Amino acid sequence: MNSKETYLAALHAFANQRPGLDFANYGNLSTYRAECRSITRDLHDFRQLARFVELANGITAENIVASSKSAYSGRLSFVERGDKVGVDYCTGQYFPTEYRRAACAVLAAALWDYYRSDIPPETEKRGDALRAKFRRMFGARIQKRWFD
Repeated sequence: MNSKETYLAALHAFANQRPGLDFANYGNLSTYRAECRSITRDLHDFRQLARFVELANGITAENIVASSKSAYSGRLSFVERGDKVGVDYCTGQYFPTEYRRAACAVLAAALWDYYRSDIPPETEKRGDALRAKFRRMFGARIQKRWFD
């Protein structure tokens, strides 16, 4: 298995690609620009989540691969070719609006699994405690979007 950095580099390359929006799919400029803003917001979320995964020493390549199998219906997977790793993605409805969300979901699942062990088992509402922790780490918007 490759290193965590190799998998994160593959996710970065995947998330940083241009979305390929087709203006003909939109009725007017305002809806097109709204979609562009949403896609850009997904990229900012991805970069913030990726930075926390990079800094978490306990998250391994195995954790990221395991998260990809369950997060976002398992539609994002990794393809290993020797020492290189690529991302394979099965599109649901419209690739430009969802591919970065899939990458975010994989990272959020890895972070959830990692920080779940920090919550004492006797805590009555462990999910609520985790959500509060992520709200402190990322702010309310990202917590509500990826950890709710």
